[in-house]
Amino acid sequence: MTLAINKLQSNWANISPLLTIRNEKELDGAIVRLNELLDKIGDNEKHPLYSLLDILGTLIEIYEEEHYPIPEVSGSDALKFLMEEHNLTQSDLPEIGSQGVVSEILNGKRDLNVRQVRLLAKKFNVSTAVFI
Repeated sequence: MTLAINKLQSNWANISPLLTIRNEKELDGAIVRLNELLDKIGDNEKHPLYSLLDILGTLIEIYEEEHYPIPEVSGSDALKFLMEEHNLTQSDLPEIGSQGVVSEILNGKRDLNVRQVRLLAKKFNVSTAVFI
């Protein structure tokens, strides 16, 4: 074995638990470690532990995508959710159009147009992708 592999093998017992996510408890620990690294490193790509932060973030993302997939939602579903979260009614969205237009959008009878998507993204401070 090469010197690098020997060194890695002797340290693997200490490193492996940092990079293993097989269940909720390990996920929680990984998130704690990620947050600690983010607090210490921030976005400093030159920091010696930056690659660990990057790898850990990727492992968490893979675990969450596999165990907590985000369902596809329509623009109208996203709008319904945001309206509920902000306690808004159809009349609170005059930038979209009349209450009749808002009702048709919410009931899936009409799609949001580009102008409406941009206005809603700005109003709710979210990406336009939320409504597409």
